[in-house]
Amino acid sequence: MAKVAVVILNWNGREFLRKFLPSVLAHSQDVAEVIIADNASSDSSIEFLQECYPQLRIINNRTNGGFARGYNEALAEVDADYFVLLNSDIEVTVNWIEPVIKLMENDKMVAACQPKLRSYHEREKFEYAGAAGGFIDEYGYPFCRGRIFQHLETDTGQYNDAIEIFWATGACMFVRADLYKKFGGFDEDFFAHMEEIDFCWRLKNGGYKIMYCPDSIVYHVGGGTLPKKSSHKTYLNFRNNLSLLYKNLPSHLLIPVFAVRFPLDAIAALKFLIDGGFGDFYAVLRAHIYFYSHFRSIRRKREQFKQSMVHGIYKGNLVKEYYLNKKTLFTQLNPKDFAE
Repeated sequence: MAKVAVVILNWNGREFLRKFLPSVLAHSQDVAEVIIADNASSDSSIEFLQECYPQLRIINNRTNGGFARGYNEALAEVDADYFVLLNSDIEVTVNWIEPVIKLMENDKMVAACQPKLRSYHEREKFEYAGAAGGFIDEYGYPFCRGRIFQHLETDTGQYNDAIEIFWATGACMFVRADLYKKFGGFDEDFFAHMEEIDFCWRLKNGGYKIMYCPDSIVYHVGGGTLPKKSSHKTYLNFRNNLSLLYKNLPSHLLIPVFAVRFPLDAIAALKFLIDGGFGDFYAVLRAHIYFYSHFRSIRRKREQFKQSMVHGIYKGNLVKEYYLNKKTLFTQLNPKDFAE
């Protein structure tokens, strides 16, 4: 079997490590090296690991550079054929590594892959962060098979086929180590949120595939670092989404996409304000200020990689389909709208 390294990025996650590390070790040690990358934690994570798991390798990042820089710094020190980026708040299951690696070994054009993500607390439901594989609409709104916006489906086997997807979740991403390095890893300016979508889009623009493997199942808590209702999370999501679009869209789509996206953001900000969420309203404003003030540096990043029309972008407006047409299931979307 190829050399596999499971790398868990930790920041003040002692309780998650205590709870979930035993399952990771029990179901991984025979086929992979398990490594903890610590993002300058201020809790007792390191002491806990040294006392209870002295055999584990720990990579100590000097500062907390978020998900993006944290993994970039840590993975630069890891020698493997495949990296498995695993959140600390995930419970893995028997045989969660082997089927994914087999899928990737059988097709060298598969750059990254994710397992099936279910909710740790509602175990028959898909989990928000990745469900049964990630997609995106042409205006930058991410969604998954099994999750559109906040609506989560129950897993009844409806997504038990291994298919090509648009993005693989950063909560549990298998990626070829050489391609991670070749394509520059994560954009460190993202800090956290959507860096995995940006990375997968670059891989797809480079001609590679992103896949979903249903034969591997993991259970994700979610919201472990930033709570779902956080104005800072809102800021990161809107800010990074604008950069994501500009960096990766083909040139002929930039004007028509942003001509729609900017008004949609204004509507979202206004709704936040009406609902009493001044922090979220201000977060959207800050996100746009960042985008305009850093436009030159974002453009330079765009120029480093090619952009092309790639398979998997939903040719429609997910906001319209969800809020106006009441489509809450992935299967209600027209498959023809995913064509190249």
